Amino acid sequence: MYKSLLKMPEKIQQRIEDLRAELHQYNYDYYILDAAPISDFEFDLKLKELQELEKMHPEFYDANSPTLRVGGEITKNFPTIQHQFRMYSLDNSYDFDDLEDWEKRLIKTIDEPVEFVAELKYDGASISILYENGKLKQAVTRGDGFQGDEITANVKTISDIPLTLKGDFPSPFFMRGEIYLTRKNFDNINVRREEEGLDLFMNPRNTASGSLKMQDSGEVSKRKLSAVLYQFISAETPAETHWELLQNSRKWGFKVSDQAKLCKNLDEIKDFINYWDEHRHKLPFEIDGIVLKVNSIKQQSQLGFTAKSPRWAMAYKFKAEKVETELVTVTYQVGRTGAITPVANLKPVLLAGTIVKRASLHNEDIIKKLGLHEHDFVYVEKGGEIIPKIVGINEDKRKPDSQEIQYITHCPECGTELVRTEDQAIHFCPNDLHCPPQVVGRMIHYVSRKALNIEGLGAETIEQLYREKLVENPADFYTLTKEQILPLERMAEKSAQNIIDGVENSKQIPFEKVLFGIGIKHVGETVAKKLAKNFDTIDDLKNATAEDLIQVDDIGGKIAESIVNFFNDSENILMIERLKSYGVHLEKGESTSEVLSTVLENKTFLFTGKLSLFTREAAEEMVEKHGGKNISAVSKNLNYLVVGEKAGSKLKKAQDIGTIEILDEQEFLDLVNQH
Repeated sequence: MYKSLLKMPEKIQQRIEDLRAELHQYNYDYYILDAAPISDFEFDLKLKELQELEKMHPEFYDANSPTLRVGGEITKNFPTIQHQFRMYSLDNSYDFDDLEDWEKRLIKTIDEPVEFVAELKYDGASISILYENGKLKQAVTRGDGFQGDEITANVKTISDIPLTLKGDFPSPFFMRGEIYLTRKNFDNINVRREEEGLDLFMNPRNTASGSLKMQDSGEVSKRKLSAVLYQFISAETPAETHWELLQNSRKWGFKVSDQAKLCKNLDEIKDFINYWDEHRHKLPFEIDGIVLKVNSIKQQSQLGFTAKSPRWAMAYKFKAEKVETELVTVTYQVGRTGAITPVANLKPVLLAGTIVKRASLHNEDIIKKLGLHEHDFVYVEKGGEIIPKIVGINEDKRKPDSQEIQYITHCPECGTELVRTEDQAIHFCPNDLHCPPQVVGRMIHYVSRKALNIEGLGAETIEQLYREKLVENPADFYTLTKEQILPLERMAEKSAQNIIDGVENSKQIPFEKVLFGIGIKHVGETVAKKLAKNFDTIDDLKNATAEDLIQVDDIGGKIAESIVNFFNDSENILMIERLKSYGVHLEKGESTSEVLSTVLENKTFLFTGKLSLFTREAAEEMVEKHGGKNISAVSKNLNYLVVGEKAGSKLKKAQDIGTIEILDEQEFLDLVNQH
């Protein structure tokens, strides 16, 4: 057939366009109308024909061809895109009293009756998709609400999301929705990972979110993500109600929740909530609550927004489920810093739609507070519907000879006696240079994104390198050869070369990130930055006394002691010398910090509470770029305390001092913008 068309380009183009139109229609029939006009075999034959024609005739390329569903596009970096319309978060409610108060506030504000649309709160990752002239143009993650990552190629692989629209649609506009994994597809992914000897994913929500940032859209396609679209966003709204917009969206080709309901009053909302609280685990996907929206677009506009949320919408969160099961054993995990975490291994039990086998016990104090005994019957619930925790014990079922759980005294990995300082609840293994999980964890930390950012060196690869005795500390990465890496499991020529290139590129990483990466206890990103500003080289830092160190802002006795102890260890000194010899930046480079103004000069700032207009990191950077100074504690030396939501003890202490000016986020921005 193809040969007969070769000399007739106009017929080839027509055939390509016909196939695309057919396949778009079949996708709509299958995913939106739940109908199957043709068999999977016939669909695949048409798709294969289209793929072949497109391959032979790239001049007829279409960015929204149905063939893009199978993926294959590689994205190395995901550009950051500013949202034209901010993606707000929702206020949460946990009982009907909250909803009644919310309804009263609404009616008081607009002084007229209100009706609502109730929708399931899908547990996934939020997305904003731009459509122009009926075609998918761009897809962007929620990010911080102001800007997100562009993941268009990956989103195009999701069959629930239309690439082209049908009917009488407006242009341009955004559709907001949730990308998620069904329970079945999540389980299938974990079955494959288990067969490949990989760690299992923890839950569908995080897996869906992580899948969206994979570099190969072909791999994203294999994850079989799903999507539901629930919000039309545009400068002009072509309807009077949200309910009407949902129905129109379905006609245009969007997958809209079949469970959404128009509710005339709060009683209907309560019935909806009660029904799904009882029946949610029968759904093929996970939900963690109900979203309620004022139906009238005019009323939504009148109600407006707070600093972080629309006043016309509310999320009702389901209470955590609680079940009883038997404690089998308590085991202990060793973290990167040597912290010991006790874990309860449980008799498997169904909880909130998933099988739970383990729960964190956090520390010795929690075990003692619970009064935990061997083979106790315990009550387990999921905190935030994700992480299981033990919340109580059924002492009536305890066996008379059951022994109380005794916390271990020695490291389960290396046998070193554990230590616990008076001011901490956690036990530590002090053998940080030779305890296997700590050694591996330290190297994983070194290559992490916020440190040296070495591409290709993931946790699994580092563990393999350690088992093969090829690496024991970060300096060993710089002696690796491709020949040493290639024999590792699931390692190909290109992957091995990426690691070698990534290690070489890490020699360009600035001093402050290297300082963070080498893993000095208590030296996080912020402290590493301040040390790099005050000490020009690693040798200057090594020769500093505790007295020298505490002269640096925010460096207290504990951090100073930790730094001194690090450089008193001969193995650490050897590692540093080796890193220097391999060309890693261990001295200050030219400053790249751009000073924008001196409007905040000689002023000190501290941020507390949950910030919604910017991240804490971005805020502190603003302070520095405008001549101000960030400090870490409330004292008489503090000029401004900037408070977000749920500000606690720092706000109270600042109010008690009386001389500290307290700002909200917008007032802080106004202060910065004075220049």
